[in-house]
Amino acid sequence: METVTTAEHPQTKPIASLSREEAEKLDDRELLQRYKETGDQELKWILVMRFTDLVRRIAVQASGLYSNFAQLDDIVHEGLIVLLNAVDKFDLSKNVKFETYVSKRLRGMILDLARRQDWLPRQVRQKAVRLNRAVDELSAKLGHFPESREVAEYMGLTQEQYNALLSDTAVSSLVSFEAALDTYGSATEKMMLGGEMDNPPEEQFQERELHDALAEGIASLRDNEQLVLSLYYEKELNMKEIAQVLGVSAARVSQIHSRALQRLRTYMNQYMES
Repeated sequence: METVTTAEHPQTKPIASLSREEAEKLDDRELLQRYKETGDQELKWILVMRFTDLVRRIAVQASGLYSNFAQLDDIVHEGLIVLLNAVDKFDLSKNVKFETYVSKRLRGMILDLARRQDWLPRQVRQKAVRLNRAVDELSAKLGHFPESREVAEYMGLTQEQYNALLSDTAVSSLVSFEAALDTYGSATEKMMLGGEMDNPPEEQFQERELHDALAEGIASLRDNEQLVLSLYYEKELNMKEIAQVLGVSAARVSQIHSRALQRLRTYMNQYMES
C-alpha cells in the first residue's frame, strides 16, 4: 500500500507550524482535534474565546431571572473556568456538538451556584417548601394541576401575593426541577438541551420512555408556558428579551417560567409514582 506523506497533504502538517491566522480558520471540531493532539495552549484559548459570548449569554439569563442571584461578573468568571475545563474533558468520539456540551456544563454550573450560595434567605426557602407542598396536595386532591387561583385560595393568599410568591421562589423552583431531572435520568436533560442519547440500548429504552413522558408534560402546559420554556432553553433569551417578545413585564415572565417548572415537576413526580 502506498504511503501518503505529509508533503503531499499540507493540511496534515504539525499544528505547531500553523500561524494564529491559520488556526482561527479551522472550525471548532478541527480546532479541538488539533488541541487534543498537541496540547497547544494557544489553540485552547482561541477556542475558548469563540464561546465567551455563550458564557455571558447564559450568565445574563441567570442573573436576569433571579433578582437575588450572584453578580453577573461572578457568574461569567465561573463560566470561563467551566469552559476551560470543558475543552479538556470533551470527548470528540461522542456524537454531541461541543456547543451543546458547553451549554450543558454551564447550566450545571448555574445550578451548582444556586445550590451552594447563601444568598437565598431561609424565609424564601421556607416559602418554596410551602408552595410546593400546597401544589402537590392540591394536585392529589383535585386530580389535576391546580389553577393559580386555586393555589392562592388554598394558601390563603390574594392573587397578587401568590404572583409575588412565584417570583420570590423562582430560583428554588428551578433547583427543585433540575434535582428532579437528576433523579429521572439524562433523557430529560438531553431533551431540554437538544443533546443526543449515547447510552447502552437498555438505558436508551428507559430514557426514551422518560423523554416521551416529559414531552407529554410539556404538551400539557399552557401555550404561554411552552413558549417561555422554548425561548429560554432553546433560543437562550433572557427574561427581558422574552418579556419584549410577549409584551409583558420581566417579573411576569419569571412567574410564568416558575409555574411551568412547577407543572413539569408535578407531572414527572406523578409519572414516576405511577
